[in-house]
Amino acid sequence: MNLHAEMTDAADAAARTVAGVDAAQFWRPTPCSDWDVRTLLNHLIVWTSYSLEARAHGDSVSQDVIDRDFAADPGFAADYRAQLDRALTAWSDPATWEGSLTIMGSATPAADVAALNIAEMVLHGWDLGAATRQAYTVSEPAAAAALRAVEANADLFRQYKGFAEPVQVPADAPLLDRLLALSGRDPAWRPLSGA
Repeated sequence: MNLHAEMTDAADAAARTVAGVDAAQFWRPTPCSDWDVRTLLNHLIVWTSYSLEARAHGDSVSQDVIDRDFAADPGFAADYRAQLDRALTAWSDPATWEGSLTIMGSATPAADVAALNIAEMVLHGWDLGAATRQAYTVSEPAAAAALRAVEANADLFRQYKGFAEPVQVPADAPLLDRLLALSGRDPAWRPLSGA
């Protein structure tokens, strides 16, 4: 299963959202209750661009990359876009989608790793957009790929406190709202008026 087109759509949506963040918003709360905008921004940059590229090569990111404060650089949005492009290029080879990668000591199909990264881009892209009052949009195919990944992994993620309990939404809710709700996010979440 090659989801490169969906990955590209999710990356474009994440890049647009990151480009809309201003340093004055770094202190704002986010739907990720333990994180402010700055923490969420750094998480998004590390795991959806640097880690995504490393995974394509069967590697993982180093601790110094994980610990880096990317938000401290005034050019963080342009740098993120450039790193996303490197990651997308790394995943553009169909052979990258075959075989498996070692994740936490277990062999995981490369396509499943990629699908989880798409979900990470969409979910945290939405989180960042909501926290900074941006209208987040992503293509239906990218949202559908993210939803499939969340459906397959939600119970496991809940065990490790990665997701909260599902939020109830109407059965005919938009695809993105259903994805958010399944991951424990309230699609109606907005920062307090003073935030």
